[in-house]
Amino acid sequence: MQCEDEWVSSSQQSEPPRPSSHTAPESPNGAEAPQPSTRQVIRVPRLALLGVGLLLFGTGLTAASWPVAMGWLLILPIVAGIWVFRVRTVITPEAITARRFVGSDVIAWESVVGLHFPDRRWGRVVLTDKSEKSLPLVRFDLLPQLAAASGGRITDPYAAAAAAAEAEDRDREEAENAENDGEQAPKEQ
Repeated sequence: MQCEDEWVSSSQQSEPPRPSSHTAPESPNGAEAPQPSTRQVIRVPRLALLGVGLLLFGTGLTAASWPVAMGWLLILPIVAGIWVFRVRTVITPEAITARRFVGSDVIAWESVVGLHFPDRRWGRVVLTDKSEKSLPLVRFDLLPQLAAASGGRITDPYAAAAAAAEAEDRDREEAENAENDGEQAPKEQ
């Protein structure tokens, strides 16, 4: 296709995308996967503060209408805000830190036997003395991030299942290739 002044590329020709401030820079080897972090912080999303604001609005109106009897309701949004800011679990290659509304625990990896996820609740870490401590906000679906941050102390069940399926497929292909080679060899003679 030719324009009056210059050649124009056809609509089927692809043009590489321009770099954007919203995309991560490409790594030198061409892989675009993000590198695993050595620290994983699991916390309540800050969007929950919108709910705290709505709770403050609702309790504020109620408390303003009858301050003597309903003034105590203003404690609820304060408690909810503290919970949003405070509760978290931090996983590093050195330790696990579980911060709760009141108190926190630092658990060294040497005292950890495994993880336990009882009945759709937050995860629990099983210690060498057979006791368990809860890990706030840790769910089973976060195990890949935890595995990356733990320095190999937690295994990723999704990656293990994918590797097992890949090995099974590879074995099946090798068996089929060996079978096909066995069938073709007598025909050639």
